[in-house]
Amino acid sequence: MEIGVALNNDLEIRISEAFCVFDTHGDKYIDTRNVGNVLRFMGCVPTEKEINDIIAATESIEYPGELQLPKFMAHVSQLLMNNHMEPASAEKLYAAFQVLDPENKKYLTKEYFEKLMSEEGEPFSEEEMADMWPVAIDPITGNIPYTFYINQLKHKGTIYEVAAAVKEQAEQAQAEQGRKK
Repeated sequence: MEIGVALNNDLEIRISEAFCVFDTHGDKYIDTRNVGNVLRFMGCVPTEKEINDIIAATESIEYPGELQLPKFMAHVSQLLMNNHMEPASAEKLYAAFQVLDPENKKYLTKEYFEKLMSEEGEPFSEEEMADMWPVAIDPITGNIPYTFYINQLKHKGTIYEVAAAVKEQAEQAQAEQGRKK
C-alpha cells in the first residue's frame, strides 16, 4: 500500500491500513471522533479514557479535532507493544459468560445481554449493539450461544501477536547494537 509515510514493520503496516480506512480525504488525517473506530478495527478494546488519552497525545496542533498518521502510528505502536487495550482471552470471556449464566444453559437471551451491555460497565451504544448482533445472535434461536460467540471473536490472529514480534525484533536489534560497542 502506497501511503507516503515510511512503514518500518508489520505493526506499522497494520496500523496504517486501519487508519486509512477512516481517512476519508486521503490526506493522512482522521477526525478524532474516529480514533475508537480505528482501534476497534484493529482488534483493540479501548476504554473511553484510553481513547481520550490517545487523542490528547496525538491530536494535531495545526488542525484541532484531527490527528495525523505518523504521530498516531508511533504512539499506538508503543501502546500495542506493551499490550494496552488488549481484549480478554477466550478463557476469561467464557468464565465471565458462565457467571452470567448460573443455570448453565450455555446461552444468554438477547434481551438480557442487551441490558447488561447497555447498562453495566462501559456501556455499548445502540450502534455498537447493532454491529454486534449479527455475530452474536443465533438466527434460529434468537439467543447468544456464548461458546460460539467467543469462537467468532477469537477466530483470527491479533495485532498483539504482530506487536510482540516487532517488540522482540527491536529488542534483539538493540542487544546486537550493545554487543557491537
